[in-house]
Amino acid sequence: MSEKIYTDYLIIGSGVAGLRAAIELGSHGNVLVATKDLPTESSTEYAQGGVAVALSDEDEIGIHFEDTIKAGDGLCNEEAVKILVSEGPERIMELINWGAEFDKEGSKLAFTLEAAHSRKRILHAHGDSTGREIERVLINKVSSLERVTKASFTMAVDLIVEEGRCYGALLLKGDKIIKCFSKVTVLATGGAGQVYARTTNPKVCTGDGMAMAFRAGAYLKDMEFVQFHPTALYAPGIPAFLLSEALRGEGARLRNINGELFMKNYHHLGELAPRDVVSRSIISEMVKTKSTHVYLDMTHLDENFIKKRFPSIYSTCLRFNFDITKQWIPVSPAAHFIMGGVETDVWGRTNIEGLFAAGEVACTGVHGANRLASNSLLEGLVYGYRAACAASEYAYRRQNISNSFESKIDSIEASEISKMREELRQTMWEKVGVIRCGKSLSQAKTKIIPIYEKMTEKFFIDPYTIELKNMVVVGLMITEAALARKNSVGAHYRTDYREKLPGWEKHLRIRKKDTTVEVF
Repeated sequence: MSEKIYTDYLIIGSGVAGLRAAIELGSHGNVLVATKDLPTESSTEYAQGGVAVALSDEDEIGIHFEDTIKAGDGLCNEEAVKILVSEGPERIMELINWGAEFDKEGSKLAFTLEAAHSRKRILHAHGDSTGREIERVLINKVSSLERVTKASFTMAVDLIVEEGRCYGALLLKGDKIIKCFSKVTVLATGGAGQVYARTTNPKVCTGDGMAMAFRAGAYLKDMEFVQFHPTALYAPGIPAFLLSEALRGEGARLRNINGELFMKNYHHLGELAPRDVVSRSIISEMVKTKSTHVYLDMTHLDENFIKKRFPSIYSTCLRFNFDITKQWIPVSPAAHFIMGGVETDVWGRTNIEGLFAAGEVACTGVHGANRLASNSLLEGLVYGYRAACAASEYAYRRQNISNSFESKIDSIEASEISKMREELRQTMWEKVGVIRCGKSLSQAKTKIIPIYEKMTEKFFIDPYTIELKNMVVVGLMITEAALARKNSVGAHYRTDYREKLPGWEKHLRIRKKDTTVEVF
């Protein structure tokens, strides 16, 4: 049995983009924020490095713009970048007014440097807990709004779309399907790092929003551009815990298995080279030395400074028996952020009426082919706000809400789901990872297609199975786009097409065509 509920605004996801959208929409009508775990469980909470914003005395909005464009390797949407860097300061000051406690030097905000930034512009909170601080402030603000309701452990299964218009979504609460009808639906489901065997993302990041949007007929864009964080903890049986970019910004160095510094051999900026360069350099060094990892060394830095600047990283590593003040830490790359996603304009509108998207699930083109470090939290704030503004305007001229949808429920054995899930994640890591080629991508597609065909046309009510259904969609989209882009640009690197060949400026879009996929 299923029940029906109605709301003005349905927001799926409770990271920075979803919460910022909820705050804006709370004055326009009833808002339901549905999240498949606790409201705090998102990539926002795990964002260590900070938030990039041009607020320091030595910085300018124009310089932040130029750094973002440069990192994007020629494929940024310049309008989207201008909006990000120019509206960012207002969104950050708003957070401060709501009680955000960013770190200070005396009475002034403290800014630090990260890779590919030409100025110190990274704000941080409690050393390395910036995301958690931003999330705390946003959740407190949301909790003060009478017309906003949070629904925890409520998973979105599919969007309700008829004749090109979104009318809400099917939600799963326990074993009960809820038909949630809304004037407007905002996707803020975050990223898809769990499609890879090694990822810094929390377990909830299974590409749900991208997959649901794809099935509903939305366009996906730039899916080949996946950013791999260069330095995630590497040790058997231990999660790929993120070791922030800011560590290298403060002077940490990379050494190979023989203890040799190597980054200057690959890029003149050394450890502060763009993330894609650092990730590929680490992989190359691992291949050369036949090792599974390299080392991040900060033992030359002041012990008290490290403990004060990176308290969460220090304590977490210590829990795994690594003392970052005294030991070289084993690290290797891990899937971290996807630049692609559901295609939107700069107001979060998709090609489906009534469906908006913001944050990592969306693709405005703001990151181009490679995201500039610490721009993601700012993106969530700026575009969560903008999507809400456009959504509220749309809701006022919205027609009647639909009241249909029925589907037969399918199931697959749990053991088979687990096997297919691990096969998908391992295939993506080995064949569609940091370094790619036509042969590896074709092999990946051959392995992924049978899982996709088994899952895609079925309707499940088991969360673990729904996640696999979504993961395989996103995995296939990344693979198809990577195969179609026969050149290397930004985070997409192919050994069989090492250069930017003619036509590289084109953005690739993907849509569902009957039961197949079309790249156009």
